Amino acid sequence: CSGFPLSVFFIVINEFCERFSYYGMRAVLVLYFKYFLHWDDNLATTIYHTFVALCYLTPILGAIIADSWLGKFKTIFYLSIVYTIGQAVLSVGSINDLTDHNRDGSPDNVALHIALSMIGLILIAFGTGGIKPCVSAFGGDQFEEDQEEQRSTFFSLFYLSVNAGSLISTIVTPNLRATECGIHTKQRCYPLAFGIPAILMAVSLIVFVLGSRMYKKVKPQGNVMLQVCKCIGFAIKNRFRHRSKEFPKREHWLDWASEKYDKRLIAQTKMVLKVLFLYIPLPMFWALFDQQGSRWTLQATAMNGDFGISVQPDQMQIVNPVLIVIMVPVVDSFIYPLIKKCKINFTPLRKITVGMFLASMAFVAAALLQVQIDKTSPVFPASGQTQIRLMNLGNVPATVQFQPQLQSVDVAPREATDYMIFKTSQLQSLNITSGSLKKTQSLEGLLGEKRYTFAFQEFGVDIASNLLFDNVTSKPEEGTNLIRFINSYILTANVTLDDKAVAVLPHLSASNYTTIPGGKRQHIINSTTPLSSCTIPSKKFGFGSAYTISVNSCTQDTLNVTYFEDIPPSSVHMAWQIPQYFLLTCGEVVFSVTGLEFSYSQAPSNMKSVLQAGWLLSVAVGNIIVLIVAGASKLSKQWAEYVLFASLLFVVCIIFAIMANFYTYVDPNEIEAQFDREEKEDKKGQEDREKEAEADSKM
Repeated sequence: CSGFPLSVFFIVINEFCERFSYYGMRAVLVLYFKYFLHWDDNLATTIYHTFVALCYLTPILGAIIADSWLGKFKTIFYLSIVYTIGQAVLSVGSINDLTDHNRDGSPDNVALHIALSMIGLILIAFGTGGIKPCVSAFGGDQFEEDQEEQRSTFFSLFYLSVNAGSLISTIVTPNLRATECGIHTKQRCYPLAFGIPAILMAVSLIVFVLGSRMYKKVKPQGNVMLQVCKCIGFAIKNRFRHRSKEFPKREHWLDWASEKYDKRLIAQTKMVLKVLFLYIPLPMFWALFDQQGSRWTLQATAMNGDFGISVQPDQMQIVNPVLIVIMVPVVDSFIYPLIKKCKINFTPLRKITVGMFLASMAFVAAALLQVQIDKTSPVFPASGQTQIRLMNLGNVPATVQFQPQLQSVDVAPREATDYMIFKTSQLQSLNITSGSLKKTQSLEGLLGEKRYTFAFQEFGVDIASNLLFDNVTSKPEEGTNLIRFINSYILTANVTLDDKAVAVLPHLSASNYTTIPGGKRQHIINSTTPLSSCTIPSKKFGFGSAYTISVNSCTQDTLNVTYFEDIPPSSVHMAWQIPQYFLLTCGEVVFSVTGLEFSYSQAPSNMKSVLQAGWLLSVAVGNIIVLIVAGASKLSKQWAEYVLFASLLFVVCIIFAIMANFYTYVDPNEIEAQFDREEKEDKKGQEDREKEAEADSKM
């Protein structure tokens, strides 16, 4: 088809579906841990990075299986089946109704959901990692040697399909997650968010199998990684055997493998190890980079996602692939040529150093943003503390004195104070004075680490009051809002929200909190009493807020309400994450792209797969670093953890710059050409000797 083997189009479609499946699932994974499995931020981050690390460790296993035993086609086929099963198991594990027998909206057997989720993720890690090194190489195998131009175009299409799958899935699956679904109770639709990627993976497998008869299937020819490992192992073992001083030293420790392996392999291994030595500091970059899907996504949950439309926290990850598409041509076409014109020797290793520095600055930006988020976050009571807020629902000012002589507070009509913090053990009672009326309320028996609202209202010759327990001790999850109603009208009110019953409220009683979506949407509040029925559109609640709404009297069929802010909405906009994404993406462009190009330029042609394995291993180690820090860190503030990671990468950046300064660039092609010449000369010499021996025998 247009000079291309028809089989490669099946491979491109297969890759698009597989990348959609992987990145779509991964985009919502950390929020699934936090909000469905109810893990805290540190545990969610730890398991997320454990999974990502496993995804980058298994490619080495996949490459060995493909090159040594099964071949690329069978490896892709069998591991894709494993992959599809894993996605399906994860999707089933996220079905709330699976164990919600009492239909209260929460799974009754969380352990079963955790077990299914972990089994699914392990299967996915082996599947996606195992096929990662095989698919692109299998596509390259479909071309003849004289189709170099078509092969190059194929790889461009291949990586375009990778980015397209990633980009589209990062938009789609968070929206699927944000919808509500369920048989008995409506929940965030994780089964659909995981189910669509599972379906795409099944489609990927079917498409791949459909092209089976068209593929050129190269037989396994042995894995060079195993040869390199055996060569290194033999050199170490042989050196250890000959550690006595009576044996002369050799120029390089790998030369101890010369008894078993030829000079070419030893020389090639030396070049590879020289590059792999430079890989040692690289995992720290990936430790920061892959936190886009964990810490940065969790950071976005506490922010305002109003961009005209509601943007989900996990959708902010799309900024990275969008910026990649923009920045790669900009850097290649404008930035690098400009640096060259300024006569700056911007070597590949210097580019990698700059990439590390930019990633470090991205986390400084994330820390500064986190400080601003923390400033707007509500303060909740600590151990041994209780918070109390006063709410005056009457039309007369009041003065409240906390006993024993703790604090005196004036409260205006239809107003509420902020939450005040007291030591739980010191609270005894409070005295209210409203006009000529007085009342005393006991505060004994209040719980520590809890919030209360004391609502009161003058009522004839008395002061009516109610001490409300505010069972909210954190910001609402996922940018949703919480609202409850309190009836300040003298008659019992039947309150509905968007035509759904909330509660029947006697005077000064309050409903439970109701969860509503975040955003600019207005809701219809209705109050029906024995004398009237009236409605009013609500205010726009924003993201992550909690309100108590006082239901008052009616004026010409319009309900009068008063809003009391229990938890302020998130005021820091998600757009403020873009600077840190920009810095990290710029770092990725000069680090990742340059790193791969440098590695390939410094390694022999038959050793590219070894360096690819080393590169993927550095990503895995980077994720392991995150889970170690997240598990061991005693830092209570998230901004401090960001600063810690930024500092660690900055130190590593300096170390790498020093290492790079001592690196000497080589030309592997020239070295291999020299070996070719030597082998030709040896062969020619051998032929000459054989001819001489033959001539001598005839004489």
